[in-house]
Parts: sequence; structure tokens; C-alpha cells
Amino acid sequence: MKNKWYQSSLLVAWIIVSVSIAIAGCSQSFLLITPTAISPYPKESEGFRPSSTPISTDTPVPTASHTATRKPSKTPIPTTTPTPTITPTPTFEFPDVIVQMQANCRYGPGTAYLYSSGMYKGDHAEIHGRNYSGSWLWIKPEDLERHCWISASVVAIQGDIFTVKVVRSKLPHATLYGPPQDVSAVRDGDRVIVSWDRVWMTKDDDRGYLIEATVCQNGSLLMIAVHTDNTSYEFTDESGCSGDSGGLLYTVEKHGYTDPVEIAWP
Repeated sequence: MKNKWYQSSLLVAWIIVSVSIAIAGCSQSFLLITPTAISPYPKESEGFRPSSTPISTDTPVPTASHTATRKPSKTPIPTTTPTPTITPTPTFEFPDVIVQMQANCRYGPGTAYLYSSGMYKGDHAEIHGRNYSGSWLWIKPEDLERHCWISASVVAIQGDIFTVKVVRSKLPHATLYGPPQDVSAVRDGDRVIVSWDRVWMTKDDDRGYLIEATVCQNGSLLMIAVHTDNTSYEFTDESGCSGDSGGLLYTVEKHGYTDPVEIAWP
């Protein structure tokens, strides 16, 4: 009886063990086919704290870069600047002359100067200058390439001669003969006598001498020009003027004037 119980006990024990083994095997198989959720981060208990930015193992797909296209700026339309109105400068109108009688037009303001050109009744010219008093006019005739001087007494003037400037024109220069030598001047009261040595010239060329002088008369300085064929000349030169008197002496031949000699005025 006892032996049967023992055998029964062994049978039960074997059955339990077999069932346990079977259960264990089934449980293991279940565990093998069931995926375990694995955290992408180590546990904090393992001494690692997850970063705030998750680590991606995927290869990033490049995104298409987009370059902003700048629209061309609009070119401002230029505004039209008004063209300033030019006010024309009034053109100066020179006075005119009409010759009233046949006359000589000369190289200087006076009969002491050489003849330059002939003027005839009805000739026209513009007045471009004058002497101080306006008694002689520096004109540009219509049919002449150069200026010359004419007496105001032989022309009809159209316009105001005092709107033109006082002119000292250049004399034609000649070098065939030399200027006077040994020029001197002496005073006797209001008289000043200028003298010099004669310059030899052929009879055909000889036109004498010219003196351009500034003298004091009646309290005013006067500019006068004199011609002489002699080798001396006397001037009236008074005292009482604010400026200085003086003069220049030229040798004159038919082609023009030599360099002047300054007179040492007493």
C-alpha cells in the first residue's frame, strides 16, 4: 500500500515538472516573438541624462535652398530742369561819323602826325576812341583795314562821342634812321626850350621831328603834339599843376617813327 502511494507521488511530481517545463517553454517562446520597447535614451539610473535635443540616426535629406530674388529697384525718372532764360547783354553801339569834306586821317590826334589815309565827303566810319577833349576821333572807316585819327571838325557825329574811351594809339615803327642824340631842355621862367642834334636823312625820307609833351597851362596839364623841321622847340610850361610835365622826342621819316627819346624836363 505504501509503495503505491510513493509511486503515485512520483507520478504527480513528474506531471508537475513536465507542466512547468512546458509552461516555461511557452513563456520563453512568447517572449521571443514579442518585441520589447527599447528607449532611445539610456536610463537615468545608468548615470546618463538625456539631451534636450534628440539624436537622429537618419541621414538628413537636403532641403532645396531658396535664394530670394531681389526685384530691381525702380530708376527714378529724372525731373526736367528748366533751362534758365539767358538775358542777352545789350550790344554797345559805337557812335558813327559821316565825313563832310575831304580830309586827312592820321596816325595820331593832331596835324603833327603823319598822314594815314584820305577821307572823302560821305564816307562812313565808327568812332572807337577819342582824345581827352574829343577834338580828335579814333575811327574805323568802312573801307580801311586799320584805325586812324580824324578831326571832329570835319565830320557829322551820330551819337555821343564821350561814351567811348580815351585812346593812345601806337605809332608805326621805323628803323631806317636812329633817334635824335644829345637831347636837352632848359627853363627860363615859364619857357622850356628843348634842343637836339640833327639826324641825317635823305630828302625823300625826311619828315622832321615829333615831340609829344605834357605841359601845364592855365592850371591844367595838357597833352600836345608838335611837329618841327628844326632841331629845337620852345614850350610854355607854367607852375601850379598837380602833375609833372615831360615829353618824348622822335625822328620822323616817311615810313614811320623811331624809338622815342625821353626829354629830361627842367
